Amino acid sequence: MLTERQISILKSIIHLYTKYGQPVGSKTLIQESKIAASSATIRNEMVHLEEMGFLKKTHSSSGRIPSITGYRYYVDYLVHPHKVDPEDLASIKQALENPFKQIDEIVMTSAEVLSHLTSYTAISLGPEIKDSKLTGFRFVPLNERQLMVILVTDKGHVESQNFTLPQQMNPYELEKVVRLFNEELVGKSLIEVFRSLKTDVPELIRQHIRTAENMIGLFDDLFLKAATDRIHIEGRMNMLDYSNDLNIEQFKSIYSLMDGKHDLPMLLGSKQEGITVQIGKELDNELFEQFSLISAAYEVENLGTGVIALLGPTSMPYSKMISLVGVFQKELSKKLEAYYHDIDDNK
Repeated sequence: MLTERQISILKSIIHLYTKYGQPVGSKTLIQESKIAASSATIRNEMVHLEEMGFLKKTHSSSGRIPSITGYRYYVDYLVHPHKVDPEDLASIKQALENPFKQIDEIVMTSAEVLSHLTSYTAISLGPEIKDSKLTGFRFVPLNERQLMVILVTDKGHVESQNFTLPQQMNPYELEKVVRLFNEELVGKSLIEVFRSLKTDVPELIRQHIRTAENMIGLFDDLFLKAATDRIHIEGRMNMLDYSNDLNIEQFKSIYSLMDGKHDLPMLLGSKQEGITVQIGKELDNELFEQFSLISAAYEVENLGTGVIALLGPTSMPYSKMISLVGVFQKELSKKLEAYYHDIDDNK
């Protein structure tokens, strides 16, 4: 159990380290804080905080910096909501008031704005659309041998992929595929569609098309993409500004992980209610031991749960960043629900 003086010292060191990015010594603490104690007393308390694991000493300075334990205590017990700057709030609302044609555009915009306002890396995970129903399926010719395959769901999600026709395939066979999909798959949920593509649909396609295997693989990829979480990342390069201790190989590994996106849902963790803060080793990935992740799940009626998250240094100003993520949690949910209701009204 920390004493009031120790709490004041820990809180002040975290604020000063966040502000200046330099280890904090007793002299700086006396000059910059309102702690009523002598320099000797403060030094002794800093030693106690270090022994308890809340502070750590760097090799290059006599000052101390917060440890992961110190940050954890600070976030759990000392952080208070920070009033979001009116200009930032206006920027968020204005960006989300723009007309959008797809859900993905809304989710992507939220990541762009959050990264811009914080200069950190923002990650937005769209709401699950696994219960969406397939409402449209068609081919759009691009040239003699290339087509764009497009599917549309009842939730306004659009997925497309280019496809090169095998030499043996003729337009008549293509028409059969479109007719088959409209008869067998339109109106089903994406999960049911994907299941059908693994069971009865391939055999039906083979009955009509000589070069069926290429098309079956294409449809597998297309529907799997549409039935999985949508992830958008903005501000990857911002990591270079607040990760001075990262070597080039570590940065490449982190950038590659984010570029691939496959492991990011695991990094974000379970979609818990409220706002969660993971610090350093709590992210269960050694690449992110110098980072903190603030994430918030948002609910969208009939669409499921998405996540908006902010990845930054462990020394980020937590009060301000938690409050910003909270605003996005609220505004993103409102915008997506309004978008969904507009789709229903226009049916």
